[in-house]
Amino acid sequence: MRRIIFLSLGFGALALGGVGLALPVLPTTPFVLCAAGCFGASSPRLARWLEHTPYFGEYVRNYRHKTGIRRRARVAGIGFLWAMLILSSLLAGRPLVTAALALVGVAVSIHILAIRPQRAPGQAPHNAP
Repeated sequence: MRRIIFLSLGFGALALGGVGLALPVLPTTPFVLCAAGCFGASSPRLARWLEHTPYFGEYVRNYRHKTGIRRRARVAGIGFLWAMLILSSLLAGRPLVTAALALVGVAVSIHILAIRPQRAPGQAPHNAP
């Protein structure tokens, strides 16, 4: 029964993460990481599969190995976020919606910028003298 519950939660979280790829207001990473945890608790095979998928694998590997995120992914993420938020704001055409989307954009941008960047190969750790 425990396995079925974790599998169901994992697939549900993964579905929400997939929707989050297209909707900037719905975060992708927390749902994908939740799915990875659920799959890890219920099916090592699905956990390995998720870690090697083209769309979500990098999120999971970076989190598990605490390697941070690449600069290119950071720039692309923030750029896509703001492009979709601006488009959503223009389509909604309401000042309150625009303000809410701007708040979400600022919060998510701060979060992305706060994540430790990946070091270039051969670069010394940040805390090295």
